Order: sequence, then structure tokens, then C-alpha cells
Amino acid sequence: MADPSRDVFVLVGDGSYLMMATELVTAVQEGIKVIVVLVQNHGFASIGRLSESIGSQRFGTAYRYRGAGGRLDGDPLPVDLAANAQSLGAEVLRAGTVDELRSALAKARAARHTTVVHVEVDPLPAAPDGGGWWDVPVAEVSTADTTRAARAAYEAEYERDSRARRGYL
Repeated sequence: MADPSRDVFVLVGDGSYLMMATELVTAVQEGIKVIVVLVQNHGFASIGRLSESIGSQRFGTAYRYRGAGGRLDGDPLPVDLAANAQSLGAEVLRAGTVDELRSALAKARAARHTTVVHVEVDPLPAAPDGGGWWDVPVAEVSTADTTRAARAAYEAEYERDSRARRGYL
């Protein structure tokens, strides 16, 4: 709003989108152009990886119905966030390939209104390690081997991080 000559881009995953979708309504209502690149992997992938790293096996981080055993391992939920964004007043461009993404971004830049570029991606892609550390404590007491192993790794990483902050590394 301070510089209407510049484009504003937002890169958001589907989990975060679910927490901010109403902001699209505000942008549309106020006539503010925002370009949202919505990466949909049908779950909370970064939180799933975090959950896994602390021994919690990605609990509740995929859009699925409850299965017969009461777990969230049933059929996928038919979540269509592109349709949701369109229903909120944004123009939606779907991109399934790199060329389609380039084309959609060019169209979004040329538009005069809020546009969502919807990109469907693999739910569980391998990603390179960025070398960062997310300080999320792990349960100290657990019967699960994965959680006990995650706690040991957490304690080692916490000590390494603490030493680095104190200037020892």
C-alpha cells in the first residue's frame, strides 16, 4: 500500500493458508493487489517433519478422514484450496509444471487485482537440510523408541546450540 508501483508476493503452504485465507477477502475488498503463491501438499509438511523429528510420527499432519481404527489414516479429504481462494474473490491460476508456474506468475504480475497461483506438489518430498535447528523440546519420558531417540538427539543439538551461542564453537 505504501508503494503501489511494486508487486507484493506471498509464498504460503496450504497449512498456513488455512490460517490466513480470510486476508484474501480483505485484499479483494480493499482493491489491494497481492500475488499469493499457494503450495498445496495436502497437509502440514513442515510441521509433519518437525513432528517426526521429535518422535511423534507426523500425527495429524495430513488431510485425511479417520480410518476404521480411529486413526487419521483414512481416505484423503477433498480439500480444494484453489476453489476456496476463488470463492473469496481472488483470481486463481493453477500451475502443474514449471512452465505453467512461469506463465501464471507473468499473468499474476500483469493483473490489477489479487491473484492466487495454486501449485499442487508432492505431499512428502525429500528436501535438503538447511542446517538450521528448530528448538522444540522432546518429551523426556516415553515408551516409544522414536521419542527416546529424538530426545537424545534434541539434548545433543541443544548443547551444541548453547555452546555456539556462548561462543565456544
